[in-house]
Amino acid sequence: MSKQADMTTSAIQEAARPGLPLLFSLAAVVAVIDRVTKVICNANLTEGVPVSVMPGLDLMLGYNAGAAFSFLNDAGGWQRWFLTGISLTVSAAIAVWLVKLPRSQKLLSLALALILGGALGNLYDRALAGYVIDFISVYYDEYRFATFNVADTAISVGAALMILDMVLEARSHGRENAG
Repeated sequence: MSKQADMTTSAIQEAARPGLPLLFSLAAVVAVIDRVTKVICNANLTEGVPVSVMPGLDLMLGYNAGAAFSFLNDAGGWQRWFLTGISLTVSAAIAVWLVKLPRSQKLLSLALALILGGALGNLYDRALAGYVIDFISVYYDEYRFATFNVADTAISVGAALMILDMVLEARSHGRENAG
């Protein structure tokens, strides 16, 4: 491919993806919404006492010093800095990935922005307080799913969008190779 054609392809890809300021703004909005909801719930809920929102959904304050599903929650304190370091490293890697990602990768860009916002939201809690505030509790009958927060939701939606992006890419490449 000639240098000019390569530059044209690059310019087309650059024009297709949402702009970096928009993506980083989305990540910031997720982190701010996460923080605001945590402050409100921390001030108005009592730890471990559910407040019914609707059948199957409660607000229930919890503090998680560990990782997902309270992994390492009772590890004695060292996990705070270990998980903070991992969160910082992953957040930086995602930010770099977003910057280097071709603009044509719209869905993956959105997914990464959501994951970044969620990671930054939980990172803020962990670095400053040593634990993450959780308050969304989903249940069925007497069985409760792990309590979570807005940041966790953004991370989960972002991960689902990444999987969808992979499936769509695989289908696209399958059609290209078949035709």
